[in-house]
Amino acid sequence: MVRVAIAGASGYTGFELIRILSQHPQAELNMITSRGQAGQRLDAFYPAFRGHCSLTFEYPDPDKLASEADLVFTALPHQAAMDLVPELLKRNLKVVDLSADYRFRDAGVYESWYQKHKTPELLPGAIYGLPELYREHIKTARLVGNPGCYPTSIILATAPLLSKALIDPGTLIADSKSGVSGAGRGASLGVHFCEVNEGFKAYKVGEHRHTPEIEQELSFLAGQKINITFTPHLVPMTRGILSTVYSSLQDGVTPAMVDEAFHSFYANAPFVRLCGSKAFPDTLQVRGSNYCDLGWRVDERTRRVVVVSVIDNLTRGASGQAVCNMNLMSGLPEESGLDTAPWQP
Repeated sequence: MVRVAIAGASGYTGFELIRILSQHPQAELNMITSRGQAGQRLDAFYPAFRGHCSLTFEYPDPDKLASEADLVFTALPHQAAMDLVPELLKRNLKVVDLSADYRFRDAGVYESWYQKHKTPELLPGAIYGLPELYREHIKTARLVGNPGCYPTSIILATAPLLSKALIDPGTLIADSKSGVSGAGRGASLGVHFCEVNEGFKAYKVGEHRHTPEIEQELSFLAGQKINITFTPHLVPMTRGILSTVYSSLQDGVTPAMVDEAFHSFYANAPFVRLCGSKAFPDTLQVRGSNYCDLGWRVDERTRRVVVVSVIDNLTRGASGQAVCNMNLMSGLPEESGLDTAPWQP
């Protein structure tokens, strides 16, 4: 059994981590922390866990975390994570960080979109936690930067095409729609029911902080600097992301070559399901699961390929992927605790 703890367990990603870990056959959840909820029982704060988990929120003390866990999930806000993560690493704990603090290779890029990085010396040893790209590196990692939700959906949609040089990297456009839970559990006027219900809006156009994360990984795949046009939208549903990614094909590329690229790239990827070129996925198909479903179509008239990617933003886009990384870091089967069917409806 892997002993685990969650630092910052009171938000939606914390809830999702607890939901998955409470049913994980090879993980033992021993400690949950929250500065604001310290001393309160989890099943009083989240009644959904009655009969499943009766832990009490504790103050995030590094020594106590080290005594209770082998691996810690840090589900903390950006910048707050970099105060705790170094202390956990000093105590020989493994860490999966769900903030953006350890996703970037270049501290300067992080600082231009977020804030000053306090521990840039840790970035070279942090592994970007997308198993389909970095599975073998994750297995030996002590610190994994868990990817963002939008980047997960877009990178998985694009990776096969870039790795085979089938598209013009300068033509990439990603149009993404997310459920409201992506904004977190904190109160905000923009995500009140009356502000969201029966509405559909774009936000942070040209300035969303997931943009450099997407560009970092796509540039690595392409072997050249890539800039992407990325526009996120808020839709009136609780959870899920649908990303539609457009790009122009290189000369001579056929639909069969596109099909082969997806099937070969994801031949050994248990959490990527391919709908192919005849069907497009729906967010309901992946709800509550760690799957990413992909469908694509080559538009011969415009010489563009359109890829549709769907994930659950809280599971594959955050906590499910974090547990998958925990499995790999701990020598467990990748699917352990995650091989359940999605919820529908």
